[in-house]
This record gives sequence, structure tokens and C-alpha cells, in this order.
Amino acid sequence: MTDNRLIIGKITTAHGVRGEVKVFPLTDDARRFLKLKKAYLCDEDAGNESLIEIKSARIDRDRVLVKFIGVEDRDKAESLRGRFLSVDRENAVKLKEGSFFIEDLKGISVFDDIRGDIGTVKDVYKSGVQYIVMIKREGKQDLLVPFVKDIFYDVRPSDSIIKCRLPEGLYELYEV
Repeated sequence: MTDNRLIIGKITTAHGVRGEVKVFPLTDDARRFLKLKKAYLCDEDAGNESLIEIKSARIDRDRVLVKFIGVEDRDKAESLRGRFLSVDRENAVKLKEGSFFIEDLKGISVFDDIRGDIGTVKDVYKSGVQYIVMIKREGKQDLLVPFVKDIFYDVRPSDSIIKCRLPEGLYELYEV
């Protein structure tokens, strides 16, 4: 991922026969797609990108249906399956004080009060109603930890700091 772009969605399939695609939003507010005029088609690592213009977007349950300019049929829409959509940071939603983008957490070392450096953030994803932090550990299984304030009490991406207090027994579950 380049520092100046943020991935906001993944194209999951074509929708209908007129070139619409279903996009799984990777953002807290799917309504942000309704005002979007341009984005970048890219791979998961934000490589192989190309600018694409958005003709229209609408919310459909947990997905967003997007119509791109120049994508006029189902075959062309289907060829976009698996691609991601990213936007320039200046076009990203404005964050509240103390908030941050998940992308800004990736690669930051996580320090537990008892164990010290336990690994780096590999990903953060939503599972049900809460977020889960996936912590990559060298030579060991990834550690999955609920992203809640009681556990992650000091998160400052701008300073590359994430401090936590792992619940008793959680770390040990991953050591077997």
C-alpha cells in the first residue's frame, strides 16, 4: 500500500447484466461510496493500479453496487472480480480526533505490559460486532486479539506505538 492511498473496498462479483459490480466495503461508512467520483482499481497490496471513474453507487444490504464509466456489460464487470478500490488520502473520510485508519496500524510493533514486544500488526478486520487485531509473530501462529480499549490502551499510529494488556490466558492459547 502506498502512503498516499487507502483501500476502501473489494469487488466481489458482477451484479446484473449492465456492468454493475458488488463491492464489499472495507470502511466504516459504506455511504462514502455514494459521493465518490473516482477511485483506483488495484491489487490487495495496492499495486497494479489504474484510475477508474464512478458513474453511480447505491447501497444494497451489506454491499455497495457500483457502476463504473466504461464498464457496460456483465463480462467486463466480472473481469473486475477480486480487485480492490482505493482512494487518495485527501479524498478519504475525515477522521475524528483520536481516530485512525486501519491501514496506518499495519506493520507497527505491539508491546504487551508483561511480555514486551509480541509482534507486528498484520491486519485488523471486523468479526461480528467487533474488530480483531491479527498480530504476526516470527516463527509462531498469528495472535488474534479483540480490538477493545481495555486491551489496547495506547494506540498512536503517528508515533508507531501500540501498547496492550493481553487478557490472562489468551497468549498461552497460541503457545500450544
